Amino acid sequence: MDLSNRVAIVTGSGRGIGRAIALKLAGAGATVVVTDIADPQTVADEVRALGRDSLSVAADVSSAADVARLTEAAISAYGRIDILVNNAGITRDQLLMRMSEEDWDRVLAVNLKSVFLCTKAAVRHMVKQRWGRIVSMASIVGIVGNAGQANYAAAKAGIIGLTKTVSREVASRGITANAIAPGFIDTQMTQKLEEAQRQELMKRIPAGYLGTPGDVAEAVAFLASEEAKYITGQVLSVDGGIGL
Repeated sequence: MDLSNRVAIVTGSGRGIGRAIALKLAGAGATVVVTDIADPQTVADEVRALGRDSLSVAADVSSAADVARLTEAAISAYGRIDILVNNAGITRDQLLMRMSEEDWDRVLAVNLKSVFLCTKAAVRHMVKQRWGRIVSMASIVGIVGNAGQANYAAAKAGIIGLTKTVSREVASRGITANAIAPGFIDTQMTQKLEEAQRQELMKRIPAGYLGTPGDVAEAVAFLASEEAKYITGQVLSVDGGIGL
């Protein structure tokens, strides 16, 4: 998968899965715009250490103004946007009967509205190029649901619907739009679980272990490549079989 001469924006790439994606795309030859709500400079430096150029932009991708600034920075620096990875996301878990409107709104804004804003901004440039790859991070929770995550599940299900619609709108312009639905990945969130909870969780996974950020990054790199040019509107589960 050769991504040389491609410019990628990866949202939420300051740590975890987003960081792994940024480094994987860079390793495949892409120039990477690293963006997160906190200072993403550390990951941009890691990308440069791999021999690829990188730009770091601190931005809240649920804000239209921030997304416009992010897109303008990428175009100003590199003149094009080839790959958009919508990875930014948060959780504010609570049972539906106890969930506040604020927590509902914030999770929908960061996890779903951001995908709308970033995709709309990037597609304007991809259409002119007649080439583009949009990969958005859904979740197995957006397919099967999960108690205590009504806001998160709704946002991730929304990403799937948005992805399928966008794929139909832009396919004739050489642009693909796909989603990835990770299962339980070994990140800071799952690392906070007690060992007994982790063991119980792994019993639910047919593969018998948690995935890694690298597993998700490999899938993103494939969908961002020329090899995946005839794949669009799809949801690729990276979940060790838990969604079967």
